[in-house]
Parts: sequence; C-alpha cells; structure tokens
Amino acid sequence: MPHTIVTDVCEGVADCVDACPVACIHEGPGKNVKGTDWYWIDFSTCIDCGICLQVCPVEKAIIPEERPDLQKTP
Repeated sequence: MPHTIVTDVCEGVADCVDACPVACIHEGPGKNVKGTDWYWIDFSTCIDCGICLQVCPVEKAIIPEERPDLQKTP
C-alpha cells in the first residue's frame, strides 16, 4: 500500500524527493494551510518502500498508508 504525504502537515523540506527510488513524489502547486510548499505521492507509482518516511524530518508529515483524504493531489 502506498504511503501518503499529509498536505497540511508537510513543510516542503523535500528530503523525500531525492530519497525516493521511483520518483513518485512531486511538488504541489501553491502553499498549504501552514503557508509552506508541499509535496504529494503518486499512489500509482509508489512501491511502498518507506524511505520517504525514514528521511522526513517533519513529524507525521508522511504516514504508512494510502489516505487520499489527507493528501491533495493536483
């Protein structure tokens, strides 16, 4: 099951982008409710490796389940 970036928790650090082995993490348009850049995971490409979860310094910004209700997808 793919992981989810919680849009309103993400702070746009983007460590996950470089760490992702399948390039399934993309920058979202505009800012989130915190006023920061944010990223989203393409569920159809994610291989559920968990590397993004390991490298993200923002607590609870990435969760190990597919939750489209918590992640904006452009």
